[in-house]
Order: sequence, then structure tokens, then C-alpha cells
Amino acid sequence: MISIAASARIHPMAVVEDGAVIGENVFVGPFCHIGGRVILKDDVQVLSNAVVTGLTEIGRGCRIYPMAVIGGVSQSLHEAGEDSRLVVGENCTMREGVTMNCGTVGGGGITRVGNNCLLLANSHVAHDCQLGNDIILSNNVMLAGHVHVGDRAILSGGCAVHQFSRIGRQAFIGGLSAVNYDVIPYGMLNGNPGILGGLNVVGMTRAGIERATIHTVRRAFKQVFDGDGSIRAKAAAVRDEYLDCPEALEIIDFICAESDRAISSPYRGKA
Repeated sequence: MISIAASARIHPMAVVEDGAVIGENVFVGPFCHIGGRVILKDDVQVLSNAVVTGLTEIGRGCRIYPMAVIGGVSQSLHEAGEDSRLVVGENCTMREGVTMNCGTVGGGGITRVGNNCLLLANSHVAHDCQLGNDIILSNNVMLAGHVHVGDRAILSGGCAVHQFSRIGRQAFIGGLSAVNYDVIPYGMLNGNPGILGGLNVVGMTRAGIERATIHTVRRAFKQVFDGDGSIRAKAAAVRDEYLDCPEALEIIDFICAESDRAISSPYRGKA
């Protein structure tokens, strides 16, 4: 049975399947298709020619533009039709042609996107990705399966992220970059293969991080990435020096955490 709030507006040329849950003040435009296991929370807008399908929950205030396909079956070779989910937080914008896939049972069963995320035209979020809040995916960004992206990260147009990679909080990825390895919080990566060019100082400043703190983080960055030896070993060795600097400690703990991928560095990928 369809559950449609009295204040919702469903265009007569839209298809809303039996079982869908449509919240207050939702708008569904012409030629849209809303699947039978979809939940559209209050104030969601689905403009014309968009598809929301699968076991998918769209948070309050989201806006989905034409030709987007949200909640499609994963493109994993191991997809076997099991129940899996997509959960999108509040106030996210999914522009034209955006695709988001549900998770896979083998990857935890859920793809999750946080609040206030902006996904520009033709960007793709694959199965089992985990995105934080306030993230920007510019046009044609491609996230492979199982990618984790931290809060306030910005991924510029056309960049591609290898499966199982992590991108730390407030990192900046340049246009057309290939993210083959994990990118530290506050890191700035460019190129193909991607090279860690340093810290996203502009982003840190805009976030209100004090200049003295930025200098401390820079010192930690140099200690970890300069010279020979294992990046993870050097990070662990200097950790106690930065217990009073949460930003530096965040980078160090990110490096020391278990991961399926190596850490992007200023040297990895250079001849």
C-alpha cells in the first residue's frame, strides 16, 4: 500500500509503486519513477525524469534532478540480488545524471551518504561507499565500491577513486586526478597517478583553523613524509608529540589505521 502524505504533490505522469512512503511537502515531477521500497522524507523534491528505486531512503530536504538514478542495483560482479540499501541524509543535492547504487551483502549491505552533500552532474557513488557530511563531488567524479570519504572533502571534476580507498576529512582532490591510494585528512592530491602535493591550507583556513595550528600540522606532515622509511612507522613514532593538536593527530591516526590501500605521498607514483 502506498503511503502518501496529504501535502505531497505527485504529478499525474509520475509512477509511484505500491509500498512507497512519501512524506510531507514532497514533490515528484513528471515522468519520475519511485520504487515500491523507497522512502522519501519530508520536503524532498524529485524533478522530472528521475528514478529512485531499490531499498532506498532519501532524507529530508533533498533535491534530485532529471535523469538521476538513485538506489540502483550495485554493479559488483558479486551482485546476486540480495537485499541491500542506500541511505541518503538530509539536504543533499543530486544533479543531472547522478547515479548512486545500493550496497552489497559482502560489503556490509549499505551505501550511505551524509547530510548537506552536493553531487554535481554525472557523478557516481558505487556500492558500499560511505560518505560523510558537507562533501562536494564535482561533475563526472567516479567513486568505485567501498570508498570512504570524510566530512567536507572536495573532489574536483572527472577524478576517479579506486575501490576501498579512503579520503580523509577536508581533503581536496584536483580535477582529473586518479586516487589510487588513501588520501590523508587535509591532504591535497593532484595528477594521474595522484601525488599528494601537501596540505589543503586554503580549506583549513576557511574552516577557521588557526595559523599556529596549521604550522604545527605542516611540521607533522614533514616528519611523516620526508626522508626514507615506512610512512606508517614514522607516523606512529611521532604520535606522542602531537597529542595536544587534534588536527595533526587526526592525520597520524588516519595513517596508522588499518586499510586495504597504501597512503598517497608526495613521492608515490613518481619515476
